[in-house]
Amino acid sequence: MTDESARDEIMNATYEALCEHGYTELTAQAIADRTDKSKSLLFYHYDSKEDIVVSFFDFLLEHFDERVEESRDRPPVERLALFVDWFLYDPADDERTSFHTAMLELRAQAPYNDRFQEQLRRSDDALRSALEEILRAGLESGDFHDHDPEATAALLIAALDGARIRQLTIGRDAYLEEVRSGIATEIFDELLAEDVEFPTRGAVSSATNDDAGEDANAEHTADERPSRMDAGTDTETDAAGDDVE
Repeated sequence: MTDESARDEIMNATYEALCEHGYTELTAQAIADRTDKSKSLLFYHYDSKEDIVVSFFDFLLEHFDERVEESRDRPPVERLALFVDWFLYDPADDERTSFHTAMLELRAQAPYNDRFQEQLRRSDDALRSALEEILRAGLESGDFHDHDPEATAALLIAALDGARIRQLTIGRDAYLEEVRSGIATEIFDELLAEDVEFPTRGAVSSATNDDAGEDANAEHTADERPSRMDAGTDTETDAAGDDVE
């Protein structure tokens, strides 16, 4: 395996190459071109393109864990809003859309690639664990009514992930906002205590930036830009489930 600085450089180059080329057209040369390394030196650190992608999943999951830890001091309802808005991102963000499209290609390979499937399972476990933790914190604080965190997390992730996949595959950008609105009225109205309101899109982001000077999307996961995460930036999930996926 490679040293940390070289790994970070290669992983960020992998992100950029995925955004531009997608997974199907991704090549080791495209990754090497975005570093100060030759293709042959790239393969000194990794045995194959598949090894690079597997390492990329690991890299994203590490950043997701860091983001989850950093967000734990926020109120549960704000953490929940950040989680939702990570999945239902602004489709006008071309870079994120390109990346999530590439991750969707990767997910399509999972039934035929045991290593990718295992990484996606890890991503899904991380997403569900993070959401279940938020839901349990809301129960403990009294912000959420009594519910089954595991069942609620499974339902929410299925709805959010499905919304994003449909947006990417059929190009109906309005679908993301429709699903967010539907979740807020059909699920969160029952979940949240009477004196707790689910934030509108961007409300938590503004508060986070103003109060802490950090990026509001602290819940971004596996499918988020690594360099953005480093600066305080899926995400998807992405993500992880981008996804970490």
